[in-house]
Parts: sequence; C-alpha cells; structure tokens
Amino acid sequence: MDQERSQRVLLWLVALGFFMQTLDATIVNTALPAMAASLGESPLRMQSVVVAYSLTMAIVIPATGWMADRFGTRRVYIGAIVLFVLGSVLCALSGSLTMLVSARVVQGVGGALLLPVGRLVVLRTFPRERFLQAMSFVAIPGLVGPLIGPTLGGWLVEAASWHWIFLINLPVGLVGVLATLRFMPQPPAAERVRFDVGGYLMLAFGMAALSLALDGLSSLGLRQASVLVLMIFGLASLAAYWLHAARKPRPLFSPRLFGIGSLRIGLLGNLFSRLGSSCMPFLIPLLLQVTMGYSPAQAGMMMLPVALASMSVKRVATPLIVRHGYRRVLVVNTGLIGLTMASFAFSSPQQPLLFSVLQLAAFGAVNSLQFTAMNTLTLKDLEPAMASSGNSLLSMVQMLAMGMGVAAAGAVLAAFTEFFGAGQTLQAFRATFGSMALITVASAGIFWQLDAADSRAVPSRPETDPPEAG
Repeated sequence: MDQERSQRVLLWLVALGFFMQTLDATIVNTALPAMAASLGESPLRMQSVVVAYSLTMAIVIPATGWMADRFGTRRVYIGAIVLFVLGSVLCALSGSLTMLVSARVVQGVGGALLLPVGRLVVLRTFPRERFLQAMSFVAIPGLVGPLIGPTLGGWLVEAASWHWIFLINLPVGLVGVLATLRFMPQPPAAERVRFDVGGYLMLAFGMAALSLALDGLSSLGLRQASVLVLMIFGLASLAAYWLHAARKPRPLFSPRLFGIGSLRIGLLGNLFSRLGSSCMPFLIPLLLQVTMGYSPAQAGMMMLPVALASMSVKRVATPLIVRHGYRRVLVVNTGLIGLTMASFAFSSPQQPLLFSVLQLAAFGAVNSLQFTAMNTLTLKDLEPAMASSGNSLLSMVQMLAMGMGVAAAGAVLAAFTEFFGAGQTLQAFRATFGSMALITVASAGIFWQLDAADSRAVPSRPETDPPEAG
C-alpha cells in the first residue's frame, strides 16, 4: 500500500475512535429514564452514570502522553479500544446502578485514551504543513457523534432496549482493533520521561473528591458532614499539587502555563461556564420524558435542533471574534447562554412544538459559539513547546467541568424535588434550570478580566477547536 493511501486510512481510523468517544458521551442521556426503570432507580438520580464517564476521562487524560511514550502509540490505542469495548459490554450486562457506574469507569478509561493518543499518532505521522488539514478531517466525526447520539439512543431504547446503546460499540471496536493492527505505524521509541506519580495522584484525588462531593449531595446519599470532608480534602489535594508543581523540574502541568493571560482566563472561564451549561444535555431529555410526556425517541429527536444549530454557527464564530474581540464576545454570549438556559424554567407540556424547537436551537447556537471562543482563547498564545501540555490541560478541565456540572445539576434537582414535594417535579426542574443559568452568568465576570492584548484575535494564525464535550 502506498504511503498516501496508508495515511488516509490512518485518518479514518483515528476519526473512528473519536466518533466512538463522542457518541458515547451523548447517547446515554436520552436513555437514562429507561435505564432507571430497568434498574429500579429514580430517573432523577441517574447523573452518576454521566459523571463517572466524564470524571474518569478527566483523571486519565493527564497520563495519556506518558503512556503513549512508554508503551507505544499503537499498543496504547489498541488497549484503548479494547477497554472501551469491554466497558461497553459490562455496561450492557449491568443489573444494578453500582455495576453500571463501575462499567462506565472502565469505558471512560478507554475513551480518555482514544482521542489524545490518536491525535499524537497524527502529529507524528503527518508533516507540520499537513497537520491542521489532517486534524480538521479527524474532528468531523466529533461533530457527528453528538448530532446523532441522542436520537440514536432514543430510537434504540424503543426499538430494542437500552442495552443496545452500548452493544453497538462491539462491531465498531472490532473493526478498529483490526484496522489498528493493519494500518497504524509503530513509531520509533520516544524519549522516556520519569512520570510525576506524586503530582498525578494529588491532582487525580483532588478532582475525584470534589466531583464525588457534589454527586454525594444527591445520588450517593452522603450526609452533609461527609460532603464537607470530601470537599476539604479535594481542595487541599489540589493546593498540594500546585505547590508540588512549582518545585518540580518536569511536572504534569507547569505553573508557567498560567503566566499566559489568555490561557489562565480561558481555563477558568471554561471551568465555571461549563459548570452551568454542561448540565443541559443531561437535564433536557429528562425534562422532556419525565414531565412532558415525550417518548425516548421523541426526546432524542428534540435534541437535533441543538446539534444542527451548533454546527451551523461555526461559520460565523471566527468573523465575530475577529471583529469584536474575545472579551466582548464572551461576556455578551455568556449572558445569552444564561438567558436561554433560564427560558427552560418556563417549560410546560402545553407549550407549542415550534417554541421548543426555537428554544433548543437558540441554546445550541450560543453554546457552540461559547465553546469555540473559549477554546481558541485558551490555546491561541501558546508557544509550540507548551502546546501539547496546554491542550491536555484544557481537555482535562473540559471533562472535569462536564462531570461536575452534571453532578451539581443532579444535586440541585434533588434538593428542589425534596423542597417542592414528589408531585411537583416540573417545578423542581424549572428551579434547577434557573439556578444553573445563574451559575453560567456568573462566569461572565471571569471573561471581563481579559485585557486588550489577550482579547485580540489573530486571524492570520490558524485556530482550531479541541474536541468539545457536552
């Protein structure tokens, strides 16, 4: 096989892994009520299924680069697919919520390795002048996955059962393993760097403790004292990592990264903005099925306006940012996201279908613009030597915020359900949407801190979005 064809097949292989990962990040949301009924759980307490996957990805991402260098990209990529498929099978076989959450952890480990290692393979295979074009091709399935995920999940629940949203990964994974063995090159061994085990454990424990503390307010049934202890330990662990990284010559993420104003504000904005908005793919299908009488397939179809508007707005994102700058775009758009989220507080079973479609499309459009602006702001001023570390840090923050956002929404929903009473579920949802909208709007204050230099877009320099979660 000639080199050109081999490289083309390699791109399809990496794109396949990206598609598997992004599809499973969204396909579960529509099926949560059906899972809850099958497992004997409340649909309002199923957020741990989403949180486990996102949090595991956030924890594993910092180790992906070292693992690829230590064990080889091809070997790690095959292992990622095998773990992802194994986790999918375990999810389908789960007979309890605890088993399902544990299986999602296994699946999350595989998912965390798929994209970073695939990106690394492309980086090492393609010359610099073709890398942007190659990664743009790989990114397309990442947009298609969230587009069809909710609809496919709803259809599978009705046509077969919720187990098939995981079992469809088996044939895809088998093709991926065989194609990896056949077409993925085995690059020369990279320089082995000593892994910062201590720093990694502090960082991982800190992220896990904070996320579990939020989730413990609702689905885990932890008492307030336990939640408080978990939060304190989590914050102490993250503070210890920061002090540790400041004195280590080669930490996981150098504190020098935070000397870059655009990256510092971009990361903090990503974290707090997504804490609010990332709960929407979890809350909306629940709202539609639990309180408004939609079937799983109908709820999945209702998520199409979000995905279509998200893809459509990509065309205008760059011209808007170039014309108005990051500061103005992000401050105004953060407010618009809050308003569209708050509009769901007026949802009712009697509202016209057209209103719901326009409401969902509006949220998808402003949310997509937010992702594009936040991601490019975070990475635009990184030097080549820091690009890989900065991109991994951004991916980690995105997944962490997604998990914490869903956990926070679940805790808020549980609190309002208890406050209003079991018969007032719609009121609990309305209050939850309003609360999460306020959290999102609060993040506008972070973007307000951008100075003129950091806010300026650089149109002459190619800017690409890293994969978006949620």
